[in-house]
Amino acid sequence: MHRLAGLFVVAAAVVAAAWWWLGRPQALPAAAGDPGRIQCMSYTPFRGGETPLDRTTQASNERIADDLGRLAAVTGCIRTYATDNGLDQVPAIAERVGIKVLQGVWLGRDRNKNRNQIDTAIDLARRFPGTITAIVVGNEVLLRGELAAADIAAALREVRTATGKPVTYADVWEFWLRHPELAAAVDFVTVHILPYWEDIPVAADRAAAHVEEIRAKVAATFPGKEILIGEVGWPSAGRMREGALPSRSNEARVLEEVMARAQANNWRVNVIEAFDQPWKRVLEGTVGGYWGLFGSSLRDPKFAWGQPVSDHPWWPAQLALGIAMAALVFAVAAAAGGGKRGPAAAGIATIALTAGVMAPWSLENVIVESLGPGGFVRGAAFAAAALAVPVAAALALAAGASVPLFEEILDPRTLRRQRWIARFAGFAVVVTTVLAVQTALGLVFDPRYHDFTDAQLSGLVIPLAVTIMLDGGRRARRPRTGRCGRTETLAAVTLAAAAVYVAINEGPANWQALWFAAVVSVLAVTLGRQIPARDAQSTA
Repeated sequence: MHRLAGLFVVAAAVVAAAWWWLGRPQALPAAAGDPGRIQCMSYTPFRGGETPLDRTTQASNERIADDLGRLAAVTGCIRTYATDNGLDQVPAIAERVGIKVLQGVWLGRDRNKNRNQIDTAIDLARRFPGTITAIVVGNEVLLRGELAAADIAAALREVRTATGKPVTYADVWEFWLRHPELAAAVDFVTVHILPYWEDIPVAADRAAAHVEEIRAKVAATFPGKEILIGEVGWPSAGRMREGALPSRSNEARVLEEVMARAQANNWRVNVIEAFDQPWKRVLEGTVGGYWGLFGSSLRDPKFAWGQPVSDHPWWPAQLALGIAMAALVFAVAAAAGGGKRGPAAAGIATIALTAGVMAPWSLENVIVESLGPGGFVRGAAFAAAALAVPVAAALALAAGASVPLFEEILDPRTLRRQRWIARFAGFAVVVTTVLAVQTALGLVFDPRYHDFTDAQLSGLVIPLAVTIMLDGGRRARRPRTGRCGRTETLAAVTLAAAAVYVAINEGPANWQALWFAAVVSVLAVTLGRQIPARDAQSTA
């Protein structure tokens, strides 16, 4: 008991140190700093589960007024993308709060909808000539392959003639270079430069230099044309792409460094975006919903300009939960009689330390990554497992209960003969394996829309691996079952193959992918560890 108490103190101290290190504010480079008022920001008013993909969605006047009141403190300009879903109310409200508008016109395959968008934008420009400074006719239409360049040019000419306002078309920079003929139809060229989404992703520390390089390339292609960087930004959450890591500190770094270059070189820049838009996760994965400078629900700023930024702003609460998890692991182990053997005590300490760091991190990730009914069910499973699996592993290790095979857990006849602690641990292995295989297959066959769940899986796999690896000679005393562990073999092979594929496909710069590959490899080895012990006892 004294040994466990001493180990708990050490584990709690390490958990506290780990969460202090994870939560400490990141100092930004000297090139970054407070940019003052932002030139312009992309604005869409949708919150929570609202989506413009549903034509019945209507943003209320009051909500837009609240948003623009907040934005007026940080910018004097917003860019919109369409005129439906209540966005036609924006110019009137912007006029009241003193914000200028780059009015958006959404163009796509639906010609009738295009007509309504154009007509509404023309009407708004005539009604609010002092507020709408320019009209963006079409957004990434060429990228989506929905209209020809000639169709876009015709719409641009119509809007300019009808309103007398400057007009532009917005697309990623590559498509401007592919369709230089559009330059004749615009008053200025609007390009999107998003280092995270490049075909070869650009890491945050090189993002500002990349933006400058691409802008120079576009300017050289269109001499004499004014260039607006219509979208530049960085996500605060989501999966890595090669070396491009979404995080709050990287979002602050990229935006502040880009704005510093914009001020120094007199660029026109529009930041994407004002508020997080969760609906974009359907189209882009988790990362799509976290490009805002403000959150979606509370509309709170993610960081203060020019100040160090924490990537885990709730770390004090996570530290407290982590120490509570570590205490729970030690308590159940002590109640089960653990700590009498040195290896068992060390194993319990390892489980407690893992739970103290990974369980709070897992809960944070589950909140960020869960989307839709299926996503919430999966997230709930990860959250419940984060709390239960370390406890099950510690109980089994402390009580000397060997973890059953899948066949024994899933067969009611053999399940009844297992000790309850063994059943608990067996179910923990089943749940962990199912979640790991589902995640692995998602990252193999549909990687863009799946996150790595590194913290979640680490919090499950490491405790189970410690318990099973330390099972040792107790395996030989288990009843012979004649089971061969076919399910474990299939799962282990699947996980091992997925680990190799994901590591190669994502590249060596993606440490999230390497972490994932390492964790599922450990699980594969752990599952394989079960099989020879059973074969050996069945032939004894």
